[in-house]
Amino acid sequence: MAEEGASKKDETKKGDHSKEEPKKGEPKEGKQKKEKGEAKKGEPKKEESKKDENFKYIVRLVNTDVDGNKPIIIGLQSVKGVGSRVAEVIVRRAGLNRIAKMGTLEDGEVEKLESLITTFADYAPAWAVNRQLDFETGDDMHIVGVAMDISLKDDLNRMKMIRSYKGVRHEGGQKVRGQRTRSNGRTGLTLGVMRQRQAQPGGAAAPEGAAAKPEEKTTKEKPAAGGKPAAEAKPAAAAPAAKPEAKK
Repeated sequence: MAEEGASKKDETKKGDHSKEEPKKGEPKEGKQKKEKGEAKKGEPKKEESKKDENFKYIVRLVNTDVDGNKPIIIGLQSVKGVGSRVAEVIVRRAGLNRIAKMGTLEDGEVEKLESLITTFADYAPAWAVNRQLDFETGDDMHIVGVAMDISLKDDLNRMKMIRSYKGVRHEGGQKVRGQRTRSNGRTGLTLGVMRQRQAQPGGAAAPEGAAAKPEEKTTKEKPAAGGKPAAEAKPAAAAPAAKPEAKK
């Protein structure tokens, strides 16, 4: 019986050892993942794609500095007078990739874009340009860059000189196109709100805007209770003038 008990104890010990093995040691799947992670750490990182040496971080286009990291369709809109629709037409006419970076363009392609911008009115319909029927020439033009600021100043000065309604409104800094001015665009001196006068205790409140009248001073004194009214003070009699002495 003692031998059987000893054998059972040995079996239980062996069974316990077999159950404890997975707890002490890591599972096979965990070991594989750990090995893969160590291998990844040991491997050198892949070199990031470097930009071309000829990449231009700033592109000069129609006297404007354009960010080279922007796509062509967005970079063209940095030029004054070129919007999204005009930029779309220019990119399609130039035959370039609209998503390509501005800095990857060659000098010849930049010159081509600049010529297409400056001559936009030659191949675009009249309704697409930004200055139709110019005041001096009568032509349909598309103004870009610094020329836009110059033409705007000339137009404002002309309207002020001829004293047109728009010119007068521009001079005064008021709204020009018939907008409301009662609640918006209130420029100039500040306008305050009149406060109501505080009512005195035991008296009615003074009407709004009415100035307080000064109290009238009376010369008569009120008589005391049960007494006779005091007589009014008579003015003092003037002293008789001295007679002139008779000549002897």
